[in-house]
Amino acid sequence: MADVKLHPDWLAAIGGEFEQPYMAALKQFLADERAKGKAIFPRPRDWFAALDATPPQQVRVVILGQDPYHGPGQAHGLCFSVQPGVRTPPSLVNIYKEMRSDLGIPPAPHGNLQHWAEQGVLLLNNCLTVESGMAASHQGKGWEKFTDAVVATVATDPAPKVFILWGSHAQKKAANVAGLGTGSPHLVLRAPHPSPLSAHNGFFGSRPFSQANEFLEAQGRGGIDWRLPETPGIAAA
Repeated sequence: MADVKLHPDWLAAIGGEFEQPYMAALKQFLADERAKGKAIFPRPRDWFAALDATPPQQVRVVILGQDPYHGPGQAHGLCFSVQPGVRTPPSLVNIYKEMRSDLGIPPAPHGNLQHWAEQGVLLLNNCLTVESGMAASHQGKGWEKFTDAVVATVATDPAPKVFILWGSHAQKKAANVAGLGTGSPHLVLRAPHPSPLSAHNGFFGSRPFSQANEFLEAQGRGGIDWRLPETPGIAAA
């Protein structure tokens, strides 16, 4: 996987994972799928974009997703986020609705969350690739072990962080992570997934953004500026 970008601090923290047999098998699986002419999202250089954008020592919030978006041009390596110019997906529309209700922040005219990642919000999917049009198609191929190692690295670091777990999938993934149990220095926020299928079952009204900031500020780590710039790549005023 030499053609991908990965922040050197993450490479130092979890680089040993790339030497494990499961990662060799995953690499071969992805090479075989591409050799068959299958479209894989996101593009290879974006597979580790979440880690490249948010070094381990800068992580203040973790949001766990499941798979990258499987439509052409959507996924770029950050969970729930899409590339500039792509229509905002329904789950992210609901995230924006909750953010407005919670903090009074109006929805951004786009779905790119890079601004969050640059502030220490690790936007990590459970699986980092997917076949075009085939949701969950790369589950069980090895990505889960890799992202478990990422989550464990973040959770075992004692600097206080907020883990925002939307839906049963994210909650199960984090359930047995060392550092998230009794006496944890971190705040764990659980709510239903923001999908239109479940958002009305308790996601709306869960106030994750204000709760995260209240905790971070109380811990002396500073809150997240959840406002997104009108234009991706240009800092919010």
